[in-house]
Amino acid sequence: MNFMNRTNPIGFFDSGIGGLTVVKSVIELLPNENIVYFGDTARVPYGNKSNETVIEYSLQAANFLLRKNIKLLVVACNTASSVALKELRRFLTIPVIGMIEPGSKMALQETKNGNIGVIGTISTINNKAYSNQIKKLNPKVKVFEKACPLFVPLAEEGWINHKATELIAREYLKELKEKKIDTLVLACTHYPILSDVIQKVIGKNVKLVHSGEPAAKIIEEYLNGRGLRNTSNQLGKREFYVSDVPNKFNEIAERFLGTKIKHLYKVELDELTND
Repeated sequence: MNFMNRTNPIGFFDSGIGGLTVVKSVIELLPNENIVYFGDTARVPYGNKSNETVIEYSLQAANFLLRKNIKLLVVACNTASSVALKELRRFLTIPVIGMIEPGSKMALQETKNGNIGVIGTISTINNKAYSNQIKKLNPKVKVFEKACPLFVPLAEEGWINHKATELIAREYLKELKEKKIDTLVLACTHYPILSDVIQKVIGKNVKLVHSGEPAAKIIEEYLNGRGLRNTSNQLGKREFYVSDVPNKFNEIAERFLGTKIKHLYKVELDELTND
């Protein structure tokens, strides 16, 4: 491993644009940090793929980011966090932060009646990543999970205020509304892009939780604790890499981050698969 210093970037990866919801939280909290982001847009979504494939893709993404001399890896994808985190931590010599634990802790802090809903990809829900973690932290709460696979392509397409998105949300969230949940975990980093329609459908009294904000705080604590926080007075450099450049990537990403993306590069798949 290369010697780490404060100016080394933080690496993030996700299956697509969803991980930008985590990047946004980190930029707000740690604006001086350099960031390298990889979105595997050629192979999105990860949520309907086998565990073996998700692990393979995650290791490829991690290896790509390691070549950028990152000081910390953030798995900004709930599917990869639920499936590949152990393998990543086994193979990598730098710390790896996932999404499940921060999101679970925040959900427990927010709930008042102990009824927590979780929506995510098929893989995240089938692996019971959140329900196991939440129950481990507090066995008394009730957790109700629902897979919402169509939310990822809707977010990637930028259908944020589309009527079709609301109709699909009503169908997905109907049974969770019946469970009287007061907290809903958006257990996919794409879902906060659709938070307005999700909030409208689930009701204003239900608190939406996603892992971006609590993950950013964990990142801050880690960097401070190891003397690796970037103390520069300048805004950090942000580089974005994708395995395919969708037509709307820039539009959606810039709208969500609230800033222009100046450094966007395409990575050929053979750069990932031939190490």
